[in-house]
Amino acid sequence: MAGEFKVLAFVGPAGTGKSQRTHFIARQFGASYIIDDGLLIKDGKIVCGKSAKTEQNQVRAIRRALFEFPDHRDQVKRVLEKAAPCTILIVATSPGMAVKICRQLSLPEPERYIYIEEVATREEIEQALRERHTKKQHVIPVAYVQVRRNFAGKVVGRLKTFWSARVRSGLDDAEKTIVRPPFSYYGQVEIGPYAIEQIVRHVASLVTQVDEVKDVKVKTEEEGVVSVNVSIVVTAGKYTFMEVGNKVQRRIFAVLPFLTGLDLNEINVLIGGWKRNND
Repeated sequence: MAGEFKVLAFVGPAGTGKSQRTHFIARQFGASYIIDDGLLIKDGKIVCGKSAKTEQNQVRAIRRALFEFPDHRDQVKRVLEKAAPCTILIVATSPGMAVKICRQLSLPEPERYIYIEEVATREEIEQALRERHTKKQHVIPVAYVQVRRNFAGKVVGRLKTFWSARVRSGLDDAEKTIVRPPFSYYGQVEIGPYAIEQIVRHVASLVTQVDEVKDVKVKTEEEGVVSVNVSIVVTAGKYTFMEVGNKVQRRIFAVLPFLTGLDLNEINVLIGGWKRNND
């Protein structure tokens, strides 16, 4: 599939105004599709995908933008396969991010990088950064009505693009939407191994016939992905030790990703001892 696509990347740090200029860049370079924050966009409309800005925390937002969720990734790949051949513009915070997205979607690496500094003045970039820092507002380069139907955070309003004189000719007047994602309300949050361990201990202790949680070890496999090893003491009763272990696995699998946004690579449960039921 890679040979059927021409890929370009529009690169700049988060909050520097890339999404405000995306349609202009796409038109300038003949890109019919835009990939931005987990969305596949054509002619100012969402074709498929899910915006990273709909996620409830920053860890999942990053993973969504990188197409690390299989169902999301596969949906976009299927649409692109039908669209080939075409030119795609990937909006990214760094060249490395653009390359990661290409690999996830089985696309060739970008043949050209367009940097935000090429199309925005230093003053415009600094203003955009101040707006992001103070108002926590983000831009999605599609129409207000489409975003309104599907966005979990606060939809602030429509955006009329303003440009520096050097790119004013051929001005892109496609409608864009200003949003405040759920994760932006809370500032920066880091989840340490101790917090994960305490969640696992609590969840495991609530399972029927678990008498004691002896030990929990958390291993980070990659960004946003962890493995968990749990050692428990089980009370003899209605369920076999294997059934109790499976219940602990299922409970952790259901609760930990929901509370933290992390993905679980594996959950290993060791029956480290047992006690008789004295009832």
